[in-house]
Amino acid sequence: MKTTVLLVAIAVSLAFTSCQKDEEVTSNLSVTSQIEAFPVEALNADELNSLQWMREEEKLAKDVYTTLYAKWNVSVFINISSSEQQHTDAVLTLINKYDLSDPVGSNVVGVFSNPELQSLYNQLVAQGNLSVLDAYKVGATIEDLDIFDLKEAISKSDNQDIIYVYELLSMGSRNHMRAFYGQIISLGGTYSAQFISQAELDAIVTSAREKGSSW
Repeated sequence: MKTTVLLVAIAVSLAFTSCQKDEEVTSNLSVTSQIEAFPVEALNADELNSLQWMREEEKLAKDVYTTLYAKWNVSVFINISSSEQQHTDAVLTLINKYDLSDPVGSNVVGVFSNPELQSLYNQLVAQGNLSVLDAYKVGATIEDLDIFDLKEAISKSDNQDIIYVYELLSMGSRNHMRAFYGQIISLGGTYSAQFISQAELDAIVTSAREKGSSW
């Protein structure tokens, strides 16, 4: 590992800025500055693949939530969609830093280069259009997958800037899971873990929202 957990923790803390609404908000500028402050290090194959995947996976979350907001006009979707824009922008900063091709390019809402993510987007939007409760479950499913994928990506990464971004994204996804899970429960619904373990899900939804980022 090219850095220590302590270094990552310090770096994350430096990115935290003032409170906005009910959460601490991480400034896009401070995050970008921190990413650029880390050294450029050689990418292993897993890091290269994860950057391409996470750029579109975060876009998928943003696009699904944008689409479901247009359908149901529920603020949680547009609020979290804005957060997902920050997520995908942060990954883009890494892609640009390492001079990689951007899989998103000029693709509009609902269009993906990766066929697996294209199929998943279509499936999730169809499910979310059934009812508000189904839409909330779609949100939980997306965050469930995101937490799982980020955890896997972190375990296979050693570049300081990549770990920094993925840790921020993970915290945001846990907060989003708490928000969607709360909406599901408020409507009398249930949600069980599909990608992370049930124990991990239970630990997330029974703990307080993590402060330090609106992500």
